[in-house]
Parts: sequence; structure tokens; C-alpha cells
Amino acid sequence: MKTIFVSGALANKHLNGGEAWVRLNWVLGLKRLGFHVCFVEQIGRESCIDLTGAVTPFEKSVNLAYFKKVTEQFGLSSSAALIYENGAQVHGLSLGQLLELADSADLLLNISGHLTYEPLLGRLRRKAYIDVDPGFTQFWHAAGNPGSHLAGHDFYFTIGENIGTTQCSIPIGNILWRPVRQPVVLELWPFCSAALPDRHTTVASWRGPYGPVDYGGKTFGLKVHEFRKFIELPRRVKGTFEIALQIHAADAKDLTLLRSNRWQIVAPQVVAPDPLAFRSYVQQSGAEFSVAQGIYVETACGWFSDRTVRYLASGKPALVQDTGFSRRYPVGEGLLMFRTLEEAVRGAEALAQNYDRHCQAARVLAEAYFDSDKVLGELIGEVGLA
Repeated sequence: MKTIFVSGALANKHLNGGEAWVRLNWVLGLKRLGFHVCFVEQIGRESCIDLTGAVTPFEKSVNLAYFKKVTEQFGLSSSAALIYENGAQVHGLSLGQLLELADSADLLLNISGHLTYEPLLGRLRRKAYIDVDPGFTQFWHAAGNPGSHLAGHDFYFTIGENIGTTQCSIPIGNILWRPVRQPVVLELWPFCSAALPDRHTTVASWRGPYGPVDYGGKTFGLKVHEFRKFIELPRRVKGTFEIALQIHAADAKDLTLLRSNRWQIVAPQVVAPDPLAFRSYVQQSGAEFSVAQGIYVETACGWFSDRTVRYLASGKPALVQDTGFSRRYPVGEGLLMFRTLEEAVRGAEALAQNYDRHCQAARVLAEAYFDSDKVLGELIGEVGLA
């Protein structure tokens, strides 16, 4: 049996069920294909906190507790490891076991270049970089910022499917970026019909983890800048519009503006803190409405949200801002896109008029384009492991 390492942030993003699913679908999808999969994450001392947010010892941290909970829920306890402070401590597989596995492993899938621990990284002979932040990754690299950790990989994949084409303005330098889609293990995300059809939801961070990017004399914006353009939508359309929103206290004016325009705001750490709660939140929704980061929209990179993939798989139609993905996927049934407020209004009305048909079309689209068997099978073929 061939062995694949997958590395990414899970404990580092505790109480974020959506981010957990990003990593889980890669790991569990590869296991479905018959690979022995080892999930490995590293975390630094300053990232280990307690319930109050104060830095705390690794063994007492909410990060470790979250890592244990999620890996146990999905049967990964015996094939996962959390490396603390460059190997000072390791939870799960021992450091010796990891190094031994790495010597014979066939591939590393390094999500966002997370794994940098050289004693382990240096033993993995074939490495593929998985870019889930298109635009940020490439602009940082073009500016000479090493934070993306691109060096030393043999293959480079990005969910920005238009990167490297004339349709997209993102610089690629000397890297061959290969498109890859967000995989979903369909059996873990079944069609779910129980919902209020006019309940539109999404899970979002108002500003996201990164600041605006300046490149070539232009500033590329964030999700907040896009959301403001569509803030009147709930006043224009019947139904409920709810956001499980991570928003800083400094953005109180925006929060007031959202509520005055009839947006319902809930706390993501309450309604979707772990994978199971996140799945329940999505499946109890009628449809998704969401905008994208400004950088994805302005570059037309084709970014497509992993969260939207989960809505589609659950049979929940998605009305989402176009990032150039309309060049890659069929839109109009199940998946609707908008660029302007008027298009968003018409899209919401169209969902209401033929809701059941859009639900069926959403699941069909997920099966055709995002099934982990297909997505990961194609990637494995590209790196020569098929």
C-alpha cells in the first residue's frame, strides 16, 4: 500500500469546522482511494492557547484538545501527529514513527505549504504544494515574500483554476501551476432535503486572515469590501439572510450596518465550531449566499469556495459572487453567480421560483465536478502515482 502524507492547519484553526473539513476531505478522500494516509500538523508555542486566549503549555491547550477530538471523530488517531515547537513534543504518532514512515512515503500533499519541519520534510522524496489561497500565494511570491513556503516542491496545484491563463492577471513567475478542485467525500455529505427554502446562510470571516495585497501599484481588497456592495440584498428579496460571521469589535459600524439591512448574524464558534456542527449548519440551510475576497474577484482567478462545495453536495443551491469560476462550471441551475446587486436579486428570486429543481441540480454538479474520487484520482495521476 502506498503512503501519502497530508499536512495542513487543524489545531491551528480550532473552533473552525469549515477549515477542518478542508483538510479532512483530502485525507479521507485519499483513504477511499486505498492509500495509507498520515496527517501531520505543526504548531508553535505562541499559537497554543487556553479558553481565554492566553498562551498556555501545549498539553493544556485548546488546540491539542481540538486536534484530538477531530482526529478521533474521523478515525484518524492512529495515523495523525501534531508536532509542537519543532519537535519538542509530538502528540499521536511518535517522531520516530513519522520519520520512518517518511522514508518510505510516496508523496506529501502540503496544503498552503504548512509543513516546514525540515527533519521530516527532508525525508519526503516527492512533494506537492496545494494552494488554497490563490492570488495571495502568488503575489507574495512575486514580491519576494517567503511566507508561502513554495520552495522545494516538485508539483504545484492551485484551486485558482484560471491562474496561468490569459483570463487571469495573477503572476506565475517560473512556477507551473496546475488546477485542482476542492474535493468532497460525497458519502460524508449526503443530499439533505430538510430545510427552509428561503433561509440563505454562509460562514465567513469579515476580513479574513490576511490584509489587502499591494502589487504593481494596485491594492487588492478583502471580503469586507465586496460585502458592502451587496449589503442591501435582504431588503430587496423575501427570505432570511444569515451569516455565521467572525467579525472584530473594531468593525462595529459594519455590524450595525449589516443588522440595519436585515442580515441575521450568528457566531461561527457557536454554530459551526467543529466538523459535525458545521455540516449540520449547512444541511439545515436552504441555500448559500456569499461574496468572495476582493482579490479573487478582481483577478478572475477562478477560486471556488470549499464551503460552497459542501452546500452543493448537500443539495443546497448556491448563489455566489463570480470569481471567474463561471468559465469552468455550468451556472444557472443549482449554482448561480452574480457580479452586481441586481444580478444577486434576480438570482435569489430564481432560486425561490424553482427551488426543488435547483436542489437536485446542486447535488448533480457536486457529483460531476467535486467528487473526491475524481478530483484526487486525477491529481494522483498527474504526480505519477496512479
